[in-house]
Amino acid sequence: MKMPRNTFAAALRAGRPQIGLWLGLASSYSAELLAGCGYDWLLIDGEHAPNTVPSMLTQLQALAAYPVQPIIRPVQGETALIKQLLDIGAQTLLVPMVDSAEQARALVAATRYPPQGIRGVGAALARASRWNQIPGYLQQANEEVCLLVQVETVSGLAQLDAITAVDGVDGVFFGPADLSASMGHLGQPGHPEVQRALIDGIARVRAAGKAPGILATDPLMARQYLAAGALFVAVGLDTALLQRGATELRRQFKPDDSAPTEGAASPRGGY
Repeated sequence: MKMPRNTFAAALRAGRPQIGLWLGLASSYSAELLAGCGYDWLLIDGEHAPNTVPSMLTQLQALAAYPVQPIIRPVQGETALIKQLLDIGAQTLLVPMVDSAEQARALVAATRYPPQGIRGVGAALARASRWNQIPGYLQQANEEVCLLVQVETVSGLAQLDAITAVDGVDGVFFGPADLSASMGHLGQPGHPEVQRALIDGIARVRAAGKAPGILATDPLMARQYLAAGALFVAVGLDTALLQRGATELRRQFKPDDSAPTEGAASPRGGY
């Protein structure tokens, strides 16, 4: 049995832009549906979606048969949790709220086996090694890990150059929503000051030889970020696609109307 190769990491190192989609439905069924849609990567969200380690495992299993790279975002960069996620088979992690090089170095250590890091050795119990059925797994695992850190605060931006200089950090993901809040523009990720900071951040990450990434559900903005040098861009969320599609379909048969028509039941009372 061969070691699974991290095609996403290889593409970033080669400078090939990767287009992805966010998974927030916490469902292996919907994850598998989207796995066949042609995206380069799908992110399983454990920060804002109701995912647990077992639910993330089932989604990794559902994606395994498809030519798409799974990424997991844990709720936080905690060493024990990172160990569990790597052991269930994650090779790429996107860790939120990284504000310093010290944090970044700790994350690198958590994702690597000794002597390069402190990842606990339990391969006989791990799906990642196919329960010790992959020859040389322990010797190969570090090379296939891809660590992406999220910089999404003013403090993080101030430390961006130091963070990107950390060996073992493969990319930096900018969170427009949290960054705009940190900059005093809550709910305004499109604010000119926020946009200037994002474009500048993308350029600084590329200049450091690392991969910049971002989430942009507006196609125009996504293309602007790609033109600015972003190498991994999420262009949608499964939750938003479902909500928007369902709403648009309903509008074809039941247009929005805040004023009840004569004889119709009040929205307050239901239909």
